Amino acid sequence: MGKILLVEDDESFGYILKEYLEINDFNVTLTTNGEQGLETFQKSTFDLCLLDVMMPLKDGFTLAKEIRELDPYIPFIFITAKALKVDKLKGFRLGCDDYIVKPIDEELLIARVKALIRRASPESNSREKNCWYQIGRYQFNFSNQALTLDGKTNRLTEKEAKLLQLLCENKHDILDRNKALKSVWGHSDFFNRKSMDVFIHKLRQYLKQDPSVQIVNVHGKGFILEETHLP
Repeated sequence: MGKILLVEDDESFGYILKEYLEINDFNVTLTTNGEQGLETFQKSTFDLCLLDVMMPLKDGFTLAKEIRELDPYIPFIFITAKALKVDKLKGFRLGCDDYIVKPIDEELLIARVKALIRRASPESNSREKNCWYQIGRYQFNFSNQALTLDGKTNRLTEKEAKLLQLLCENKHDILDRNKALKSVWGHSDFFNRKSMDVFIHKLRQYLKQDPSVQIVNVHGKGFILEETHLP
């Protein structure tokens, strides 16, 4: 069903989680520290990473950042005992797809892993190939997550591309915040809402070279992608 890199320094817990994932037909590689996790990721391909935060040699946040530099599109989930809001926000700023606090609800974990792998799969993305959008002077190619202006291309992450596509499909109309959260993040909660605000800020930065393009915040409702005809 999918190939998973599990990085967990508690060997007993890691083994139990690996067994449970394999019972549900996932192919799991278990490593027990951040450095070993990075080496393993570099030597193989994976559909998803499950990362503990508190680990020896290299913590999960550092590992996630280095994995993102190697593959900006790989989905990953933090699994941790750290339930503080500041830790969760740090995880989402690094681009994680989910953040699960121990003790883990195994059924919920499996459901989230399946959803992330399904959304990232080529089969899922095949329905969305050759999607081009004109945004002011920008050309946005959703299929290869490329935003181009005057021959210069920014390569977007998967979530950035999906969110920008939703804005394009609702151009000049309100993109409902909850609809976007459920479509891109899978569910709506406080931390995903904060994460989406970070992604909206990133998209504004990408689009700022054309003053005719704006992403407008509609308080309590959502966002509007607007184009104005400048004199």
